[in-house]
Amino acid sequence: MAKINFGGIIEDVVTREEFPLKKAQEILKDETVAVIGYGVQGPAQALNMKDNGINVIIGQAPEFKADWDRAVKDGWIPGKTLFPIEEAAKKGTIIQYLVSDAAQRAIWPTLKTCLKQGDALYFSHGFSITYKEQTGVVPSADVDVILVAPKGSGTSVRRNFLAGAGINSSYAVFQDYTKRATERTLAIGIAIGSGYLFPTTFENEVYSDLTGERGVLMGALAGIMDAQYQVLREHGHSPSEAFNETVEELTQSLIRLVDENGMDWMYSNCSATAQRGALDWRPKFKEATLPVFNDLYNKVKSGEETRRVLDSTGKTNYKELLEIELKALRESEMWQAGQQVRNLRPKNK
Repeated sequence: MAKINFGGIIEDVVTREEFPLKKAQEILKDETVAVIGYGVQGPAQALNMKDNGINVIIGQAPEFKADWDRAVKDGWIPGKTLFPIEEAAKKGTIIQYLVSDAAQRAIWPTLKTCLKQGDALYFSHGFSITYKEQTGVVPSADVDVILVAPKGSGTSVRRNFLAGAGINSSYAVFQDYTKRATERTLAIGIAIGSGYLFPTTFENEVYSDLTGERGVLMGALAGIMDAQYQVLREHGHSPSEAFNETVEELTQSLIRLVDENGMDWMYSNCSATAQRGALDWRPKFKEATLPVFNDLYNKVKSGEETRRVLDSTGKTNYKELLEIELKALRESEMWQAGQQVRNLRPKNK
């Protein structure tokens, strides 16, 4: 492992140079990776592994026709590389459990009977194992239980792979029956195209992930945007101006500078007025939001957020209720303005 200094704290990470694809291919040469679920992460990880020469099959419930048809469209062949979930799980030696968290709880009674001694049960989220009292997902002692969690959506995992960059991933071993669990985990991590891999635990992965997506990555970001847009509109700014100052400049300019060189560099390359204001107001926003983040983390760790997820997403009419919420977001003035702004962007020729 490479030792990297992260702000004065030394961490071990696994890079492609240390663990090249050829090594991953050698470790996985006798394995059959069964990807269970062709929804969010499944397509990206499966296609990346396939492109990297790994023996991959798909397990997808045929009754979910959209996902089944998508798999067929992507080149998976029914009866050859595409099977119903039980059949694929029985054929696999590494079973990637990539259905939704609620679906993992529902399918587990069937899936656990398909696991053979020495198989590896793979997750990309620590949810089901960490909150086993709520999910009922308790693997038998004669299988490896492993995790590789890409730090990006399935779309980004595939897009970055095709661009040659990769998405960074965390990895963990919860149960090492074969004494090969770590090498299997790292091999899969490289095979799905990870930029580099850093160690975690199932618990830390899910605590940080649930906090992040409810916080800065999605929930907090959307909430802050809503608040700033509302203030600007209430003070007479047009929808176009309010959206551009709230969203467009962030996504099309500033966040790219942060990505390339860090927040300090972005501050250094903005106007003196923007720079001074950002430095002055940063601690005020931190002070205002820190109690919210502490409350959020505690609710994640206690399992309260898990109960909310399982109760709501497990309802038979969840998709209909979700669409109502998304429709309200989509049809809000700010995001209607956003659609118009995107339409006005110059098109690449």
